[in-house]
Amino acid sequence: MLYATTTPAEKRIAFRAGLASGTIQRFPGAFNPLSAKLIQEKGFDGVYISGAVLSADLGLPDIGLTTLTEVAGRSQQIARMTDLPAIVDADTGFGEPMNVARTIQTLEDAGLAGTHIEDQVNPKRCGHLDGKQVVDEDTALKRIRAAVDARRDPNFLIMARTDIRAVDGLDAAIDRAKKLVDAGADAIFPEAMGTLAEFAAIRAAVDVPLLANMTEFGKSELFTVNQLQDVGINMVIWPVSLLRLAMGSAVRGLDTINEHGTLEPVLGEMQHRADLYELLDYSSYNHFDTNVFNFQIKR
Repeated sequence: MLYATTTPAEKRIAFRAGLASGTIQRFPGAFNPLSAKLIQEKGFDGVYISGAVLSADLGLPDIGLTTLTEVAGRSQQIARMTDLPAIVDADTGFGEPMNVARTIQTLEDAGLAGTHIEDQVNPKRCGHLDGKQVVDEDTALKRIRAAVDARRDPNFLIMARTDIRAVDGLDAAIDRAKKLVDAGADAIFPEAMGTLAEFAAIRAAVDVPLLANMTEFGKSELFTVNQLQDVGINMVIWPVSLLRLAMGSAVRGLDTINEHGTLEPVLGEMQHRADLYELLDYSSYNHFDTNVFNFQIKR
């Protein structure tokens, strides 16, 4: 009822324990608070909040147009609806090292379990597009040092994302990953790896948790959870998948209205009203006022 009862501090401890468990942690991307509740209901380990999804939700491309206020506000709305740990994409940290520091404390206050800061030049672009540019080593390390220095809860996870693989190759990615760990990163997100062997090479180079991004239509093959665990990956995200599925269904629904004048042909594809009410835990709100809500869910 209302928001989750698990505190942000408890979620952060659970997230750290999951990463250390030896079992890969599965974090589908939530595109709104309701989808975060569904991710929990389906038994996943956590919720990922994608910068690309937050941008798309505003009708904008993923090129660094969102602000810290927008990202933190929407992330709080999503994270508070689930007992699972939620992590959010903080792009390049929204500015210089002092801005990165403010970003970390703002996301802590929003109830997130962690975040990742990337080494792209700002304005950034989607990690699976061509033409990316990365900052120099000094700038990348300063972002992570500022993030680590700013956090108040030591269990808030600061992950460093590096996009350098697509710019300067795998050896450069390995070198940067090592230096980001030395700068204090709790985990590494090597973006746009092409093969399992490349993930394995990063795994051999650092001893902190690694994240794999299994976004569709990108640079990486869509490896299975078991394949990734076998090469030592600790966490996998499907950042935009639920949004793509939802939008695909929306397109088909609107086309059906145009073609048939009714949605009768696609009723079987819809979430039933009863299932939605169960996910929302409607009946528990009787606690407040049975005069406002008092009915049984029927199929």
